[in-house]
Amino acid sequence: MDEYRIDSHKLIFHVDRVAGWLKGADIYPIYMEVSPIGACNHRCTYCALDYMEYNPRHLDAAILKDRLSEMGRLGVKSIMYAGEGEPFLHKEIGGIINHTKASGIDVAITSNGVLFTEKLMEATLASITWIKVSINAATKETYARVHRTKEEDFDRVIDNISKAARFRDANKLTSTVGMQMILLPENANEAIMLARKAKDIGADYLVIKSYSQHLKSKTHQYEDFKYGDYMHLNDELRKISDKRFNVIFRSNAMRKLEEKGRSYSHCLALPFWAYIDAGGGVWACSAFLGDERFLLGNINEESFENIWKGDKRKKVMEFASKELDTLECRRNCRMDEVNRYLWELKNPSRHVNFI
Repeated sequence: MDEYRIDSHKLIFHVDRVAGWLKGADIYPIYMEVSPIGACNHRCTYCALDYMEYNPRHLDAAILKDRLSEMGRLGVKSIMYAGEGEPFLHKEIGGIINHTKASGIDVAITSNGVLFTEKLMEATLASITWIKVSINAATKETYARVHRTKEEDFDRVIDNISKAARFRDANKLTSTVGMQMILLPENANEAIMLARKAKDIGADYLVIKSYSQHLKSKTHQYEDFKYGDYMHLNDELRKISDKRFNVIFRSNAMRKLEEKGRSYSHCLALPFWAYIDAGGGVWACSAFLGDERFLLGNINEESFENIWKGDKRKKVMEFASKELDTLECRRNCRMDEVNRYLWELKNPSRHVNFI
């Protein structure tokens, strides 16, 4: 079972915020993604944000901590540190993580895991709700080709995940330690091997997900990759799952890639989340980084509250919900399932009372 609803959405657990939105209230985001730094130590073949050029700019920790305290007071419930680069490259990421949790905000990390050292995990794991390590192969040779890095990184990442799981268990922490593979032609024959390895080293789950072409990405080598021939992996991977370890094969997302069009005409999900880039820019949607139509402001220049309450954001929300053609959007975007849910709430069928 996908107990974390990774292949679905979790907005159903935030009824109060959804109810406020339906009544026209100006709500604060539930979830945010923050890019602490633009630099990355890998150059993955599938990287959607390669067009951002891995700029080594980074967020000022003092300013970010002030904004985090503010966002916690305003009702932001969770932040995932990921973004244009590798979050653990930020020299003050440990303090940022712990301050986020102290501000009343749940913390998640998506990382390639190379720099999640023993010292860092011991300092931060108690503050982390979940960490998901992107590891797109089960052998160091394939890993090096896909991540475009040295083979030794594979062994280092496996060791880091294993140590994190052991430290978590020894200290009775509740942090979830997960792994993720984007299914590609180069690694498809290693998915089962990686699942077994993930289980052996103590990870809680392995996500197998599809590639989705970013409209601005430089790379297009996987644009036409079809997943129909790989659905059989789901049954094989389920055999590896048990009460402690789960393989989440994102078949729903894979099938949606074959759909023609979308079930919603405009984007309704933007009030519920936001993205902060490594330069402090606050964006309504991460799929449109660099597109000024979606830039709300900058945390280096004004408070988050001012940005969220500002006229620019109101105009962006109006544009997205009434004018933006979702054919412009990335397929299987982060908010796709949320949009499907909200569109049904706004546009119910005539038979909804027959529950």
